[in-house]
Parts: sequence; structure tokens; C-alpha cells
Amino acid sequence: MRDLGIEFISVFGLPPVDFVHLAADLGCRYISTALAGRPLKSLKSLGYQEFSLKDDARLRQHLLTAMDDRGVSISLGEGMVIVPDADVSGLAPDLDVMAELRVAQINTLSFDRDRNRTFDQLATLTEMAAERGMGTTIELAPGMTIGDPATVLAAIEHVGRPDLRLTVDTMHWARSGYGAVELYKLGPEKIGYVQLSDTTLKARAKSYLQEAMYERMIPGDGELPLAEMLAAAPGDVVIGLEIPMRGLAESGVGPMDRLRPCVAAARELCNR
Repeated sequence: MRDLGIEFISVFGLPPVDFVHLAADLGCRYISTALAGRPLKSLKSLGYQEFSLKDDARLRQHLLTAMDDRGVSISLGEGMVIVPDADVSGLAPDLDVMAELRVAQINTLSFDRDRNRTFDQLATLTEMAAERGMGTTIELAPGMTIGDPATVLAAIEHVGRPDLRLTVDTMHWARSGYGAVELYKLGPEKIGYVQLSDTTLKARAKSYLQEAMYERMIPGDGELPLAEMLAAAPGDVVIGLEIPMRGLAESGVGPMDRLRPCVAAARELCNR
């Protein structure tokens, strides 16, 4: 049985403790999180408030207590990105908070077009995370500095640590033109996490970012070769359901009703 989680962007700023209870009620053992939550303006009707796990020690304690009570943990820490005008050493306080929250791995991607600097920054970030007991994953996305399997492999080889692996976002991977064959070639030992969603092979919106952030599809409702891609991933990596559906949320469908079919479809897919 694959371990399932619910990804941060699937819940549109749901408060962290409520997020833990949602995941547990859905039968999932994991969540991912960023350190700050800023609910979308278009979803103000949900009543969610902004939060900061970095600034609010009491909230961190409540979150840890809820995770202990419900048997949920944080499989992936988001927001540790590489940017041109900042050094990742400045992320040390954020990494300290992630470690306090017992995050298993942090996820990063690079907005720095300088490949060499990206690789060096990635090496520093991976080492900083390891010093705090966390692994690191790098996410491939279309048009980004790390946007193809060869660059993923080069980045991992440059860093030279087994605790740096790839996060396979199924939408990003497939829309970049890759499938299970490329995952097998990369090697299962280099895959550390899967973010599962479905979509069409061709764009459904003018903006790729808008589609990726706000409107994905339940596994099986789209056109991606998800079963083959999952078969290429190690059986012990967490499968995080990254399935934001803003249209449903705006129409009043709550997170439980939005995500319950996603969990059921993911379980059916994983059991094939």
C-alpha cells in the first residue's frame, strides 16, 4: 500500500491544524506545507486567515500536538526556492522551523537562470537541510532552469549526495514531454517524492502557471500515463496529492468533498 499525502496547494490556505485533521480523516498519513499561508482573494468566503508557522511558536506547538494525536507528519516542506538575488544561506531560520516541525524533506526549484549558480546554491541548501536531519528534493518544471532529466541528473551529480533526489510532479513531468521511460532511465534511487495529479496533454488554460496552481484533475480524469509513471517510482516514496481545484472551491465545495474522490482514485491507481 502506497503512502498518500495531501499537498499544500490542494487546500488553498486551510489552517495547519485543520489541515492535519483533514488528512487524517481522509486516511492519509502525510501533508506538505509552506511556512506561511495566504488564502486566495477569490476564496475569502472560506473564512481562512493568514498564518505564519515561522513567526507563531504557539501555532507550531498546536500543529505538532495535532500531528502526534492524529498520526500525521509533514513529508515535504515547500518554499525553499533558489532565486538570483539571494543566497540560500539566508534560509537558515526557515530550515530551523522546518526541522522543529519534523519535516522529512524540503522541496526546491530554481528561478535563477544561471545554471552553475543554481547547482552551487542547491549544494549549499542540501547540506544545510542535512545538517538539520532533512533530505532535499528538486522539482522539474517546464521552462525552469532545471527543466529536463539531463539537468536533473547533472544537478544531483554536482551535489554528490544521496539525500538529494527528484520530486516528480506528474503534471510538470508529462507536460515537459516525459513519461515512465525517462523515469526508469533516471533510476528509482534518484526519485524521492511524487506529486500526483492528472490533466490533459495539451494546455487547458492560457497560463501554464495558473493551470498548475489552481486547476488540476483527479487521477484518471485526464490523459497522463499515471500508472506507468508510478510504477517507475520506488514503492516507499510518499505520493502527495497535488490537486488544487479552485473552480470547485469557489462554488462552495469544501476540502473534504473535493479531495475524497482524489484519494479514492489515487488508491485505486496505486493498487493496480
